[in-house]
Amino acid sequence: MLLQKFRTILRLIPVLVFVIVTDAHAMEQDLDAAWRDYSKSRTHLEPAYRFPYATCFGTAAIQYDLPETLLLAVARGESDFEATARSRANAHGVMQILWPGTAKHLGIHRLSELYDPCTNIDAGARYLRELLARYDGNMHLALAAYNYGPRRIPVDGGAIPSGANWYSGYIFRHLNYVLGSGNAVKPVSEALYSDLGQSTLVTFAEPYRAAAFVESLEQLAPDLNLDWFRRGTGKFEVVMTYADRQEFDSSARMLRGAGFRID
Repeated sequence: MLLQKFRTILRLIPVLVFVIVTDAHAMEQDLDAAWRDYSKSRTHLEPAYRFPYATCFGTAAIQYDLPETLLLAVARGESDFEATARSRANAHGVMQILWPGTAKHLGIHRLSELYDPCTNIDAGARYLRELLARYDGNMHLALAAYNYGPRRIPVDGGAIPSGANWYSGYIFRHLNYVLGSGNAVKPVSEALYSDLGQSTLVTFAEPYRAAAFVESLEQLAPDLNLDWFRRGTGKFEVVMTYADRQEFDSSARMLRGAGFRID
């Protein structure tokens, strides 16, 4: 029975991928509205956890007049706060600054500088501030450009590549985690992000499949704390997060009930 449920999840993925890809216009409108709502009413909120390099993020947020939670969401989505992260596209560090083009544009002329967390976070914040100015404060478009480059994202918000829309939604999901609004179990005050556990459930080669898998599993077990990350290897990992052994065991039971077994 469990195996049958899991196979059902896998069979649903192509259908969900089709919905995700073909409903791109509606998705873009929803994302734009979600980012506008965040910009109007949630930028003042404090992070739900104490994240790595908190001083660097706080300083950059003040210096460039950006919400700290936005910077944290980008960092979590780009590298999960890994200072030595490197992508196949030659992006580096916490905020995944592209070398050499974007880095040199931001005044960084040595690759080694990108592996200093505060330098990298400052560069990412400056780039986001620049993009927000270019797109008149539109966070959805600014994030699309952060991922795809400003030359590929029209200022008037015209045709945007589907991958850029995907990225905006990907960062918004991480924003919800940073704010604590995406978790079934709310974090306690001053909880250290580094103390949380992660267990990789499955790895995909395409982001849409990871997103569809999470969506289908959440429908079967809505109380799970699930997330997914783009890794530097070009893989997309679906993970289960948990605060302690008790929560791990509870989540493992929910996964078994949904047809997915974890050790």
